[in-house]
Amino acid sequence: MNRRLYFVLPDVDTSLLVERDLLLAKVNDSLMHFMGKRGTDLKDLPEATTLQKSDIIHGIKVGMFSGALGGAALGGIIYVSRDFIGMQIVPGIILLFFLGGSVLGVWIGGLLIGSSTPNITLHGFEHTMDEGHILLMVDVPVERVDEIREIVKSHFPQAEDHGEEEIFHAFP
Repeated sequence: MNRRLYFVLPDVDTSLLVERDLLLAKVNDSLMHFMGKRGTDLKDLPEATTLQKSDIIHGIKVGMFSGALGGAALGGIIYVSRDFIGMQIVPGIILLFFLGGSVLGVWIGGLLIGSSTPNITLHGFEHTMDEGHILLMVDVPVERVDEIREIVKSHFPQAEDHGEEEIFHAFP
């Protein structure tokens, strides 16, 4: 199980030092994600990806649930009204529409809407980043959370710890 830790760092130079110390602590740079306001030169820092900046995951979840529910309802309506329609319709139509609605919901909710919507978790950091601060998101195993916090806070007391969240990777 992994956790994503959030730290607000004062500037890019401090962020480079934090990255160096985390690399020395054997934290892979692919697990560190830095963000600043639009147009900030992050130098060689690993920048947050579109998946981390946008609300794709939330959009996929909502879209899949809504699409599945809507598809099952539509399939149920078609099945119940089979006599009115005058067609031979099997109960499997409900499952077919359920699956089709799920796929359509994932596409619309995740890829169309979620990819263009800013990540709701990062919304609280926008003002801080607009002031020139850098947001660090670092993904670590739960057993290393305290160690990583200690590294960042002991070497860089000006870093603000903004908590953690549980994360799930789609592909381990």
